[in-house]
Amino acid sequence: MKIEGSVALVTGANRGIGKAYVRALIERGARKVYATGRNPEALDIEGAEHIALDITNPAQIAAAAAIAGDTTILINNAGIATNQSLMFGDLDLIRLEMDTHFFGLLGMVRAFSPILAHNGGGAIVNMLSLTSWFSYPGAEAYSAAKAAAWSLTNSIRLELAKQNTLVVGVQLGATDTDMMRGIDMPKNDPANVANAALDAIEAGDWEVLADDMTRRIKSALSLDPKALYADLIG
Repeated sequence: MKIEGSVALVTGANRGIGKAYVRALIERGARKVYATGRNPEALDIEGAEHIALDITNPAQIAAAAAIAGDTTILINNAGIATNQSLMFGDLDLIRLEMDTHFFGLLGMVRAFSPILAHNGGGAIVNMLSLTSWFSYPGAEAYSAAKAAAWSLTNSIRLELAKQNTLVVGVQLGATDTDMMRGIDMPKNDPANVANAALDAIEAGDWEVLADDMTRRIKSALSLDPKALYADLIG
């Protein structure tokens, strides 16, 4: 499908990659872009229609679906990072990670997949992470939730193929967003990530590997786990 003339809805659009998606969609000729976020007053992107949406709130998901019934591209970008240990962290925050990255994602897909089917199939983009494949100290809850989101992405791809809906998983490492503020390391440009995902939609690709670190982690998945985690465990 083409980005030009499409109607897209972007979650978590108030900053970072979400805002980059909205701008890229507008620049590439999308007919309409719904920019959503928990705080609609922070949605200040000219040319987009703003909708209040917390993806952990089923009523707000239903309300957004009722408004955006012309959507042809759903970009699931909203996320959080609670920095919780699975063994010792706050269970409520760990559940929030799963509620956001798995159940919130699933809620969006279940609400919008019938809309996409009605509008010809369309596409779903799920923002994942290299932590889908590799756990880091200090991000264990995030890694577990993103691994669940990766599995969800593969599963819905099978289920939605019959309605001609393309499902794209975007895997990436450190990116220059508020979530990574204060961490001194090479980072992706959010605009480059957004445009790579939109390119994947137009090419019909299933997966985007946004940076070299992500490509290295994926290539190492066939290794024995002892080799993969040797530097972390010692």
